[in-house]
Amino acid sequence: MQKLFSTAILCFLVLTLSYAGGPWPQPKGGLYLKLSEWWTVFDQHYTDIGKIDPNVTTGIFNTNLYAEYGLTDRVTVITNANLFSRNLMNNVISGTTNEVLIPGEALNSIGDIDLGIKYGLTKPGSVFPVAVSAIFGIPTGTTGGGSQENIQTGDGEFNQMVRIDAGRGFRIGTLDAYASGYTAINNRTNNFSEEFHLGLELGVAFLNRKLWMTSRLNVVESFKNGLESGLANATSIFANNTEYSSFGLEANYYITKKIGFSAGFAGAFRGEVIAARPSYSVGVFLDLK
Repeated sequence: MQKLFSTAILCFLVLTLSYAGGPWPQPKGGLYLKLSEWWTVFDQHYTDIGKIDPNVTTGIFNTNLYAEYGLTDRVTVITNANLFSRNLMNNVISGTTNEVLIPGEALNSIGDIDLGIKYGLTKPGSVFPVAVSAIFGIPTGTTGGGSQENIQTGDGEFNQMVRIDAGRGFRIGTLDAYASGYTAINNRTNNFSEEFHLGLELGVAFLNRKLWMTSRLNVVESFKNGLESGLANATSIFANNTEYSSFGLEANYYITKKIGFSAGFAGAFRGEVIAARPSYSVGVFLDLK
């Protein structure tokens, strides 16, 4: 069970990737780049029946590069690459003798990479834009690391997600704002269960559009049609049938018209087979629209 839950948060990372454009593709030649650091440290998790149990303290730190580029005004290519991932587990210590029962370990490697393409179903400038995306998860991360093969930086499966986004820009008094939502189906291989995704996002601009505050609600439900372990190879168990509802906040501040930095957090308030601690992120971005 330690092996299962120590890597469960990696599913959470993959499932909660935030795609910056929503239903708005980049204009032709438009480029958005973001280099960020994401991390979480957790000592408890949601069980497969939604209860919270303790676990050995586990930390995951990821350096990610996210990019969007507009091939045309309606077609945008997307990359989300986990350039460097560190997954660590603390010592397991006896509660009676204080002896180290299982030494702590860490794994450093590249993580999984997402490649995608977004197509605007409505024309640029539409009052109610709608876009469809195809996103492919490439299993470039490491599975089965460490002496007990319980440290991983990827899920070891190739997945394909079809996602539909819709939204609208509006004003709240004198402030610019937008709201968007998405729904998606994620097809997973290697005996992982398929998933249904749903999300809502609200953004409001302050300080003459220099500061954007964004709130997000994400829900994932598993079809629970895969193997319990999630992998055909039972010696490398990875969390499957993860479900959750999460809330997050993010601030993006433009230092110039093109360069800015961001900071945010997110956490699951309902879950199954997922960490019960929040995650955090900081980053810098380049916005060339």
